[in-house]
Amino acid sequence: MQETVPNAFGFAHLWASGDFVSHSVAYILAAMSIASWYLILAKAWDWYRTRRAASAVAGFWAATSVSEGIEKLRQGGEDSPYAQLAEQANCCNQECEAVTGRLASRFDPAEQMERALRQQLSATQASMENGLTLLATTGATAPFVGLFGTVWGIYHALVAIGLSGQAALEKVAGPVGEALIMTAAGLAVALPAVFAYNAFTRANRVVLADLDAFAHDLHAFFTVGKPFVANSAQIHPMRARAATGAA
Repeated sequence: MQETVPNAFGFAHLWASGDFVSHSVAYILAAMSIASWYLILAKAWDWYRTRRAASAVAGFWAATSVSEGIEKLRQGGEDSPYAQLAEQANCCNQECEAVTGRLASRFDPAEQMERALRQQLSATQASMENGLTLLATTGATAPFVGLFGTVWGIYHALVAIGLSGQAALEKVAGPVGEALIMTAAGLAVALPAVFAYNAFTRANRVVLADLDAFAHDLHAFFTVGKPFVANSAQIHPMRARAATGAA
């Protein structure tokens, strides 16, 4: 029976011919790829839920009360950022008068509302941008990690040539093949991370602009469309003067 000769360019042979450094580079690239793809899938799911939650905004304005509107926003998702904004505005509308004695009490109700909405928007933005740094880092560093593996493989090829005294194919096939695979692996890890980072950055910008517009609408509704009764003179001085003159 003819003995089977192992393929010098096979992956098993290339892996067996590698050393601790080349194996470490491969493990690092594999870990970066797994982490980036996990974030890509998680961010894609979050973006889908956010877009679904945005479709419930029309139902909020069609509601007959604020509580009913918030319930309709929650139908788009319990963690809907639109529902969180509405709940924060409604909470401030009901409780901002109870902050006497605190620093926040020095704001008038309209400014307290703006402050609460701004804080909620900042928290939402931080949550949406979570993980993007890892994608950017992976896209920027993975090619260089692969390049390091390439340089290390070429170094091994040169060492093999020097030890054998001749550039025989069987002497350099393993290190050269390892170097080529490391280059391809670095690009394969980096490209999806770069594309995903750019796509999610743009998607976040669009969603945050929509949330900012919704926050402005909420601010206008609670401070103009439905003013604070206790501080109506502060929010609507023109109305207060007109009412005093009519009296």
